Amino acid sequence: MARIIVMGAGVGGMSAAYELRATLGREHQITVINPVEEFQFTPSNPWLAVGWRTPDAITVPVRKYLERKNIEFIVDPVVEIQAKGNKLVLASGRVEDYDYLVITTGPKLAFEEVPGLGPAGHTQSICTTPHAAKALEAYEKFVQDPGPIVVGAVQLASCFGPAYEFATILDTDLRKRKIRDQVPITFVTSEPYIGHLGLGGVGDSKGLMESELRNRHIKWICNAKVLEVTEDKVKVAEHNAQGEVIQEHELEHKFAMMLPAFKGVDPVANVEGLCNPRGFVLVDKHQRNPTYPNIYAAGVCIAIPPVEATPVPTGAPKTGFMIETMVTTLVHNIKHDLEGQAPETVGTWNAICLADMGDTGAAFVALPQIPPRNVTWTKVGKWVHYAKIAFEKYFMRKMKTGSTEPLYEKYVLKALGIKRLK
Repeated sequence: MARIIVMGAGVGGMSAAYELRATLGREHQITVINPVEEFQFTPSNPWLAVGWRTPDAITVPVRKYLERKNIEFIVDPVVEIQAKGNKLVLASGRVEDYDYLVITTGPKLAFEEVPGLGPAGHTQSICTTPHAAKALEAYEKFVQDPGPIVVGAVQLASCFGPAYEFATILDTDLRKRKIRDQVPITFVTSEPYIGHLGLGGVGDSKGLMESELRNRHIKWICNAKVLEVTEDKVKVAEHNAQGEVIQEHELEHKFAMMLPAFKGVDPVANVEGLCNPRGFVLVDKHQRNPTYPNIYAAGVCIAIPPVEATPVPTGAPKTGFMIETMVTTLVHNIKHDLEGQAPETVGTWNAICLADMGDTGAAFVALPQIPPRNVTWTKVGKWVHYAKIAFEKYFMRKMKTGSTEPLYEKYVLKALGIKRLK
């Protein structure tokens, strides 16, 4: 009997645990270790931050659902990975042995890289459910005394979709409150152009997203490096295509939300030979680390090179469909290894994003993520808003039932009318 530990209980970790159990049967021990009791559906955080969701609606206490599948659940942060000895040291001092380790921790939020950034500084965050709940508290105070808003993503950020979502959701909510005319909104991004998304653009994403922002009276600054955030200002250096500073801005704000750069979490980043310099796990096409072949990883925690060089550094996103295929890949390859076979399953690193805009939405499909692509597809419409609501329902149900059906392939691609996945 092998013991497989899944480190993290987010989208990737929960999916991996359920799929491991379904694929390997009850012969092997599967354990999930996570710092908190709940699964958090991160894609819904922009809705929570304006009061369209409650924390209870987008979190699931997972212990009982995992244990129904005979999956052990330990709530205790990992503080050290002893990769050569196949051991994890937990915050309580407990030591757990493993035969295989699956790392699905998500990222460390590198707020410290920009002075004044983050919930401990002067900007809000929608990266975690507790952060979004704190953002809602700030937003409820803001609407009583409205003023300028700044939203965006700083240098080295790799997840731009939620920034666009939040800016447009704010616009929608402020219009519903009939105070939009009192709130100038500026979108600040390290992308070289609107709609780049860390993907080099997807179809006409540039034109579509520029049109959306323009129609909503949202101004923007691209090629932006955030220098500092104070209580009432966001200080930004705007660059040209050669990476030279062409203008500095001091943007006034009464409410700001800036997505940070990501890094690897400390216990993962500290393992020699496991990660790149930013702390992201290095994996081969089988989702396996080259130095430690019994360590696999999936999701935001893995190392993916930028799609292209940009004047201000940007990263590449890891979207839900990509994570779904990564999980399936690593599960099948652990099975191959247990059976004494060489790994043979290869994931399809494709990008699919449903971006809600409050009263409409945009869908982006890039197959594969890195150009040239077999499929490039971008559409805007109210149906995307409803599709994301439906997907939230499907995924929350999956977390409770332990379903292993490929939701992106079964529902999202089908809804978009896309059949070719490679």
